[in-house]
Amino acid sequence: MPHFVYNPPQKPYLDILYQDDDIVVLNKPSGLLSVPGREKKHADSLALRILRVWPTACVVHRLDLATSGIIVLAMRKSAQSHIGRQFQQKVIDKTYYARVEGVIEQDNGLVDLPIRCDWENRPRQIVDFDQGKSSQTQWKVLKREKLTTVVELTPLTGRTHQLRVHMQQLGHPIVGDDFYATQFGKCFSPERLALHAGSITLTHPSSEERITFHCAPPFLNETPN
Repeated sequence: MPHFVYNPPQKPYLDILYQDDDIVVLNKPSGLLSVPGREKKHADSLALRILRVWPTACVVHRLDLATSGIIVLAMRKSAQSHIGRQFQQKVIDKTYYARVEGVIEQDNGLVDLPIRCDWENRPRQIVDFDQGKSSQTQWKVLKREKLTTVVELTPLTGRTHQLRVHMQQLGHPIVGDDFYATQFGKCFSPERLALHAGSITLTHPSSEERITFHCAPPFLNETPN
């Protein structure tokens, strides 16, 4: 990211939604890394903060730095393996919410485009029909506004920047996106990327019951235009 200065939010230090012997579910703020970066100055992260409270906690998935919302950590190795298998088998369901540029006319749809890393401009991703990895995103309009649209996004695959690239390719990039938004979108929401992981459904490692956690996005009820 050009001119990147890491200044992670400190309040709340940890926003814990749920915790038991197997998992801890948190609401990660935009601007906080999921795991420590390579440089010492990028060490502060959700994982590091959790380890200071629960030293046995383990990472099972991540969210982009700029994305807020639900993230699950395992409290022990057996739970990490259990949830990790669920991700591999693609039986964990996730829902995201985003505010995108422009007014989408259709009510819903599917974006099916292969994605790969743009190596010369990392971490940007690009669509590549020859070398890209298959990726699909279902989307649904929740609210049409004067200049923007609030959408619900369901990723069927889990590629890097998938939702961000797919919405850009649809012609409606997510506002506040430093990589993919237009100048309008960057100025419209300069303080953050308007993308939030709103729910996750998984099988509990001990009870084997399907459980869902919800966390409303901070921008869902805003009326900016």
